Amino acid sequence: MTQLDAVLQAIVVKRKTPSTRRSKHLCADAGYRGRPALEIIESHGYIPHVVGRGKEADAKRRDPTKKARRWVVEVCHSWFNRFRKLLVRYEKLERSFLALNHIAAAIIAFRKVTLKVNIIYG
Repeated sequence: MTQLDAVLQAIVVKRKTPSTRRSKHLCADAGYRGRPALEIIESHGYIPHVVGRGKEADAKRRDPTKKARRWVVEVCHSWFNRFRKLLVRYEKLERSFLALNHIAAAIIAFRKVTLKVNIIYG
């Protein structure tokens, strides 16, 4: 919560101006439910969507086709934490650590691709 303002100021998305003005939405977890956090989110022009785990679980039970919107980052961290060398960070040089992150991202993306044949056994 302490770095929320700095993060929202650092976000720069270059895109052409849309023909109609659309609202910007920000999905956050229950840690940003407090008044100061909501004021920071609204001051940057976002519509806050702060939902606790219990409410989202109830909504998913009522409608199983509805997907959770805020767990994308948590799942991504979980995928990267499966690579022990990244989790513990044995690398001293930043460029080596960055290269390992790129390799891990490529492996994660490759595992998500469905293939018709088994590439290991042919």
